[in-house]
Amino acid sequence: MSDNENRHTTEQFGQEFAARMDDLVGDVSAEERAAIAALPPGSALFIVRRGPNMGARFLLDTNVIVAGRHPDADIFLDDVTVSRRHAEVTRDGARFAIRDLTSLNGTYLDGVRVDSGALADGAEVQIGKYRMTFYASRHDLGSES
Repeated sequence: MSDNENRHTTEQFGQEFAARMDDLVGDVSAEERAAIAALPPGSALFIVRRGPNMGARFLLDTNVIVAGRHPDADIFLDDVTVSRRHAEVTRDGARFAIRDLTSLNGTYLDGVRVDSGALADGAEVQIGKYRMTFYASRHDLGSES
């Protein structure tokens, strides 16, 4: 590839990437934007927006991630409103879903109590007092098929 072709490809990716970053939902700090931008393909991020540990980030980069109050949970949410094994996030390629594990207080996706549901970029997940926003890797947006 010539230098001129390289420049053109880089410019196109740069514009697409900038547009995807502009589409972020909610108030996102510069540090959070950098963390989201750095996500490799096939990964995602939860950022706690309300509740204990506000601002905490949880990387979703394995096929099964358990969230709960148990100290061995992949996403440790230390509050009595959270069950020991509250919810499970699963990954299939670049797609993520959440499933309630018969918790006492339920799992909410965009304000609706769900047994399970697909996670879309910008979705809000509530587990107990924790409200988290889901951010998919910018590399995977638009490639979900």
